[in-house]
Amino acid sequence: MEGKVKLQYRRNFTEEFKKARVSEYERGENTVKEISKLFDIKCTVLYRWIYKYSLYNKKSYKIVEMKDSSTLKLKELTMRMRELERIVGEKQIKIDYLEKLIELAKDEYNIDVKKNLSTEYSNIFDSIKNK
Repeated sequence: MEGKVKLQYRRNFTEEFKKARVSEYERGENTVKEISKLFDIKCTVLYRWIYKYSLYNKKSYKIVEMKDSSTLKLKELTMRMRELERIVGEKQIKIDYLEKLIELAKDEYNIDVKKNLSTEYSNIFDSIKNK
């Protein structure tokens, strides 16, 4: 005989056996893949049992997000983050500039601008003009 014929066999599992495998999975003792290998049962059969006998894992609809949309969303968020970092950098440069300006005003005109912020601007400018 040239071609060997592989016989197919069908196993019938008792309801107790099925429930025992599902509870084993739910307790976290073994994963579906581990149970599949241990008892030579296809994963799809195990999932069918889980959907049928599990108290927690019932069959439901899953929303599948397309890979492209998540990649696009990631790119948009990355661009937004870069833009915000640029804006923060510009603001920091302005803060550094204004602090240096206050320091120079204090050295040049002997005015502590930080203490005089509560006074009117005209009083500050008058004192600068008079010196």
